[in-house]
Amino acid sequence: MIRNYIKTAYRSLLKNKGFTILNVLGLSLGLASCLLIILYVVDELSYDRYNTNADRIYRVNEDLKLGENNVLYAVCMPPLAQALKNDFPYVENAVRIKNAGSMHVKKGATNILETKIALADPSLFNVFTLPMINGSPATALAEPNCVVITESISKKYFNRTNVVGETLKLNDSWYKIAGVIRDIPAQSHFNFDFFISMSSYPDSRSTEWLRSDYNTYVLFKDAIDHKKLETALPAFLNKYSGEQMQSELKMSMAAFEKGGSFFRLNLTPLTDIHLKSNRTGELGPNGTVQYVYMFSAIALFILLIACVNFMNLSTARSANRAREVGVRKVLGSSKKYLIAQFLTESILVTLVATIIAFITAIALLPAFNQLSGKEIAINSQTLTWLIPVLLAIVLIVGAMAGSYPAFYLSAFQPIDVLKGKLSAGFKGSGLRGFLVIMQFSISIFLIIGTLVIYNQLNYIQTKNLGYNRNQVLIVQNTFELNNQAKVFKQEIKQLPGVINATLTGFLPTSNWKNTSIFFKDAAFDQKKALFPQTWEVDEDYIKTLDMKMASGRSFSSQMLTDSSGIIINESAAKFLGLKDPLNKPLYRSKGGKQDISNSKEYHVIGVVKDFNFSSLRDVISPVVLVLAHNTGALSIRVNTKNLPALLSQMKEKWKALSPNVQMNFSFMDQDFDASYRTEQRVGKIFIVFTSLAIIIACLGLFGLAAYAAEQRTKEIGIRKILGASVAVIAGLLSFDFIKLVFIAMLISLPAGWFLMNKWLQDFAYRVNIQWWVLALAGFTAILIALITISFQSIKAALSNPVNSLRSE
Repeated sequence: MIRNYIKTAYRSLLKNKGFTILNVLGLSLGLASCLLIILYVVDELSYDRYNTNADRIYRVNEDLKLGENNVLYAVCMPPLAQALKNDFPYVENAVRIKNAGSMHVKKGATNILETKIALADPSLFNVFTLPMINGSPATALAEPNCVVITESISKKYFNRTNVVGETLKLNDSWYKIAGVIRDIPAQSHFNFDFFISMSSYPDSRSTEWLRSDYNTYVLFKDAIDHKKLETALPAFLNKYSGEQMQSELKMSMAAFEKGGSFFRLNLTPLTDIHLKSNRTGELGPNGTVQYVYMFSAIALFILLIACVNFMNLSTARSANRAREVGVRKVLGSSKKYLIAQFLTESILVTLVATIIAFITAIALLPAFNQLSGKEIAINSQTLTWLIPVLLAIVLIVGAMAGSYPAFYLSAFQPIDVLKGKLSAGFKGSGLRGFLVIMQFSISIFLIIGTLVIYNQLNYIQTKNLGYNRNQVLIVQNTFELNNQAKVFKQEIKQLPGVINATLTGFLPTSNWKNTSIFFKDAAFDQKKALFPQTWEVDEDYIKTLDMKMASGRSFSSQMLTDSSGIIINESAAKFLGLKDPLNKPLYRSKGGKQDISNSKEYHVIGVVKDFNFSSLRDVISPVVLVLAHNTGALSIRVNTKNLPALLSQMKEKWKALSPNVQMNFSFMDQDFDASYRTEQRVGKIFIVFTSLAIIIACLGLFGLAAYAAEQRTKEIGIRKILGASVAVIAGLLSFDFIKLVFIAMLISLPAGWFLMNKWLQDFAYRVNIQWWVLALAGFTAILIALITISFQSIKAALSNPVNSLRSE
């Protein structure tokens, strides 16, 4: 019986090649798009799940509120990890990781800049699953001046992996290679190539409990033990930090919290870090769960449109199969066998479409990876879950998309069908209208989403950020020059085409961040505390970055008193409630938040206009600029048409001072663009899949237009005989569909405005959704519908009425 169903289905599909091709094309496009999005979502959700004990690993975070300042840290105190192991028996292990930044690694006569370097405790390999291919995990990081490297780094520097016992020079220090691990999977919230033993860093032995420097992770003996620790953390923190808080803040933890401030610890599950954590001190850029929800919704929308498309195209040729149904029923076929026959056809089409979709997805995966910035690969591990998913899609989509045609066609009464009384059965179907409304509601919503995302990205690119990022070249590694950095700056400033230069690593587009505590008076009232970004800059900083002063002046090398002068931004002045902050004193803790009793007095010499130094998702926070020597980077404002020649001169100046180290540089505008690369990629992906969704929806509309024309063939013939023009008939056929598109607009325009406005709320600085965005989305939908319908409408209007009426 099943074989007969398949054979009959095959013949029927082959007989109607045009509709079969459209069915397969629409479904395969929809399924291929859905499959790519599924791979993207699965990749995002799989972060850190390669760890065998992922469900038992948590990161300890620190939340600090001082006065009106609230900061969320992903880092904690130096002695925390050991204290947790000592105090709580259900903590199986703990490990600290500290991002060590960039270092030069010596290879032969050259020095190569490496950026993925971290310090780690010996327990790293007991907590995280990092398979070691050479060396002993138990002892690899136990001694000072040892380093564990990844397999790719081992091959890069030694062309082999059996390198335990070899040495590497990182900056000015030699380290013994104690182990080689496999490359960390891309789906990890940290991805380092070098792990230096924590004991190599003297600060790691610090006993200070009022500072935050180390990412700390705990491995519990049981997955539910984290609840016990969360309950115990307040008392634990008070036990260890209370004494230092009393001596340095001159108050107890209770008094500190009574004043409206707090100092707390909390936990984040390892598998939540990538999508649900955006704290200060993260070990790498994280994603956002909102985009996972967004793309999951798009996948669902596309799948729904593809299924609706299938239904519409199937019903479009139902009139041709009505007599077949009538004959089958007269010959004794029951309704259930007819349903089985039509469902078999549907599942067969879905199977073919799924195979084509799978092949298409594999072919498009490299392009999709480039578009999304992913490294997704379909391997044996992927296939273990992908094949069952594909089989489920075949059955579910096949049954869902084929159910309406199957039950609809099988319900025909044979006597009506064989007498030609089909019109009554085909007219007035509310379901078909609903399907069109649903298709175009989704399409219009996606168009609105695309326009809003595009406008927001354009706003980010063109917004006045409070500094000029164009024509600024950044030499990233001037710290390598040590005392020669100032000499290099002065020589660069003498070059033709160089307007100015500033020497500091604290830039609006860099990851350098530093906070300090400032007080309005020497009494250190926490309610009057300021917890700003505190950046060390030189006297050329404001001019080089083309920042604007709201009042006062910039630093000057001629003013010796500027060593105790500071420049604050407008947000800091507003936060402090100072209408005229010039020459007002501020008191800064010399040792940071761990040494508030020992402070230095500063006076405000200027107020710089607010500038964006973090994501436009965040409100501009207070910033304090202090005059200090910082060699982190050299930013150079240039004005030349021959940039290659200027770069060549800069490299010559660099080589004269540091012949063995390569000068690394970037451009500030490119660094800025890189910080919004996620949003840019999301925008491009949104546009691509919106376009595909609209194409698939048009295929469904094309099918319905064909269905309507087929149903009204005799009516059209009579109207033409009575003198109706082609334009009148085409308009008559189009009106019903355009009416449905208007209804879809009434549903989708307010829904699209509401949901996209909610998405924009994540940006502190954002565009408003203008009326023309909604109007353009609606107009585009109507235009697409008209173009799609017009082909079938005009074709029907131009048909010869003799052919449609000869049997009457």
